Amino acid sequence: MAMAEVESIENLVLARQLLQTSLEKSRALASALDKMGPRLEKINQRLPSLEATARSISMQQCAFAGIRGHIDCAIGPAAAVLKVFDTACELEKSLLSDPCSDLFNYLSIMKRFEEALRFLADNCELAIKWLEGVFEQVEDNAVTNDWYLLNVKKSLRILQELQVYEERARLDGGPLSAAFENLEIEFKRLLTENTVPLALDSLATSAAEKASVIASSSLTVPVIQKLQAIVEKLNSDNQLEMCMSVYVDVRSSNAKRSLQALGLDYLGFDDVQTVEGYIDQWSKHLVLAMKHLFELEYRLCNEVFKKIGSDAAMGCFSKIASHSGILAFLQFGKHVTESKKDPIKLLKLLDMFASLNNLRMDFNRLFGGEDCIEIQNQTRDLIKKIVNGACEIFWQLPLQVELQRRSSPPSDGSVPKLVSFVTCYCNQLLSDDYRPILTEILVIHQSWKKEKYQEGLIPNQIYEIMKEIWLNLDGWTNAYKDISLSCLFMMNNHFHFCNLEGTKLGDLMGDSWLTSHEQYRDFYAALYLKKSWGRILALISQKGLTSLCGEDLVDRLNAFNEAFDETYKKQSSWIICEECLREKVCQYLVQAILPVYRSYLQDYMLLVEQDATAGKYLKYSVQNLEKMLSSLFQPKLTSNGITKHGHVLVSVKYTGWGMENKLSSLFQQKLRRLGSIKKAHWIGKIKFFVTNQFRMTLTPI
Repeated sequence: MAMAEVESIENLVLARQLLQTSLEKSRALASALDKMGPRLEKINQRLPSLEATARSISMQQCAFAGIRGHIDCAIGPAAAVLKVFDTACELEKSLLSDPCSDLFNYLSIMKRFEEALRFLADNCELAIKWLEGVFEQVEDNAVTNDWYLLNVKKSLRILQELQVYEERARLDGGPLSAAFENLEIEFKRLLTENTVPLALDSLATSAAEKASVIASSSLTVPVIQKLQAIVEKLNSDNQLEMCMSVYVDVRSSNAKRSLQALGLDYLGFDDVQTVEGYIDQWSKHLVLAMKHLFELEYRLCNEVFKKIGSDAAMGCFSKIASHSGILAFLQFGKHVTESKKDPIKLLKLLDMFASLNNLRMDFNRLFGGEDCIEIQNQTRDLIKKIVNGACEIFWQLPLQVELQRRSSPPSDGSVPKLVSFVTCYCNQLLSDDYRPILTEILVIHQSWKKEKYQEGLIPNQIYEIMKEIWLNLDGWTNAYKDISLSCLFMMNNHFHFCNLEGTKLGDLMGDSWLTSHEQYRDFYAALYLKKSWGRILALISQKGLTSLCGEDLVDRLNAFNEAFDETYKKQSSWIICEECLREKVCQYLVQAILPVYRSYLQDYMLLVEQDATAGKYLKYSVQNLEKMLSSLFQPKLTSNGITKHGHVLVSVKYTGWGMENKLSSLFQQKLRRLGSIKKAHWIGKIKFFVTNQFRMTLTPI
């Protein structure tokens, strides 16, 4: 019971407290309501303006909702453009580095930079179109917020500037233009540092050494690969012209240095007579230039420019060849063809044709392109001049011999220089070295005239030459007033022709021709002995000698002495060039005169025993007479110890073929002290001098 009352009292207390709390809250709420009245009044007053503002915001939200699609389309391209632009800026900084450190990485950066520029150029235009559309929509929907309009205009201006970024990058001073200049500098550096002259004067060595020389003058594979990469890059951006110009300058200068080491000063000589002394060197140097120098340049051009086609390679090669000296070689040949036309020149023209003909395949392969049209034209013109000049001289050879008929024969009865020269000359024309070349030239010349070559052209022309030689000899022998000298002259010449046995000319003329000259030689030898010494022998012959008194013997001996002295003095200046013939004739004289003289002296000595004064008339002993007769007809020695006529024959022998080696051996000690250029120069001058000695015997056509 008591517990129940306690709980009831506690509940009452709690209820009172609750009522008091509620009462306080009611009072607070009443106070708040009293204060809210004025505020609600103010809100009620502001409601119209808030309603107008809300209506305006609602309208702008509707307008932006209408252009939301345009804005979304513009954001994508613009964001991509900005991202690529940031990348391009980073790549631009990398392009400021030197490409020599890592060329291929540098080329990769250039490629990425150009791709970034193309992306900017293409996508800026798209982003600009979208932003322009947004700007039009903003204006059309009466959006008057200046902040929005200002941002749109600013974005358009930025994109328009980025759109011309590629163009500015390619202008002079721009990053891409500077990168291409760096590539050109690197291209020139690679060429210059890896280009060395070709040691052409060392290529006459063994095959192994030759390969080593050529390899050392070529470009290595890594260098060629770098050059190819630069060429390919420059060509893709239409920047190849400067690169080609650099390549031509460097390689042509190097080729010039290679050729200058050979001593090619003679190529610039203007005197058409002087240049002929250098034809052997010209042929040798042309072969070296074609087979090695221009072959190397041709191969390198094709390797360096092979990735962009053959036009650029052939364009560079033609300029290198022209600038370095091939035209000078051809011009030298032209100078030779313009010199006077004489037989010596025919051999030189044949040598030149042989050299060019041996190089025909090389010329066609190296200079067969359209870029080498000038070289082709000059080569064809040179060959035409050589063929026409050689044929003109060849057909005029008989006339050349005939024109010498009016000259005087040798006063010493020796073989005329013309005869020695012509026989040796004809042997050369008929040799295996020259006849095929001459035949080919005649075939070409006949084809130009629409005529067929006849196999007998060369032999018939040789027959005509020898016919004119014989007519000359016939006229010359009649020019001698002394019949003995005339006989000696004919004997000399017939023996000269007999010596042609076994030669090309002797084989052509035939055995019967050689036999006839042997018979004529013997005939004129006998006639010479009769006409020269027959009268002298008659003075001391045994016939009627027994009936002579001592005084008659003395008179005859005096007459013999006087006749012998006169004949010996006169014939001491006569010459028999060939040693074997000279010895044979002297032997005939000894055999014909000494026995008779010895027999006469035996009878004369009987007189001396009877009359001691008769001994003073004995002028010659048998031994002295034999010695004098054996010393006749000796060739005269020049100041340097060389026989006059032997010198001529040796000169003929070596004219136009093998002279360089002969002269080099003769002047070896002096030439050894000179450099290669001066040595070549002096050999040319000596050969020119010797060649001109033969022209003195022949009248120019």
